[in-house]
Amino acid sequence: MNGPSNGTPCYLGLGGNLGHPMALFDEVVQYFQQHPLARNVKESPRYESAPVDATGPNYVNSVLEIQWLGGAEELLKACLGLETQLGRVRTTRNAPRPIDVDVLLFGLQTVNTQALTVPHPRMHLRRFVLEPLLQLNPNVQIPALGFARNYLPATQDQIVKAI
Repeated sequence: MNGPSNGTPCYLGLGGNLGHPMALFDEVVQYFQQHPLARNVKESPRYESAPVDATGPNYVNSVLEIQWLGGAEELLKACLGLETQLGRVRTTRNAPRPIDVDVLLFGLQTVNTQALTVPHPRMHLRRFVLEPLLQLNPNVQIPALGFARNYLPATQDQIVKAI
């Protein structure tokens, strides 16, 4: 199992559809590469997808894989702080935004607090999450659901294209 020295394998979902998401993704990657609690940061290929349950421009999406040396709440705090630093203002759910950094998976742990639910409750229903996630790790598992790849066929009607 993972010890404190090598961290917990975590996956973060990145999304954005306002301003310059590609440049913001570069900043997110750089932020985690320099973060003292993050190791071995890898980004999936980037994809374009239509908004879910909303209107607005298409989204850019990708997934980051990191080894996290802290706890899940610390990772959430880092993600929320980074979103704010990069110009995210929370309005309504699914509103257009310059950047979104979601904690998708925190190892094989489940977290259910008022602030954080891991695994992300809708990740297995969204091709824009599954495609890049499986590019990083084709054998990744979602706690209580099994292999992420088993959910990809049910999302084939969602249009997601590599950038």
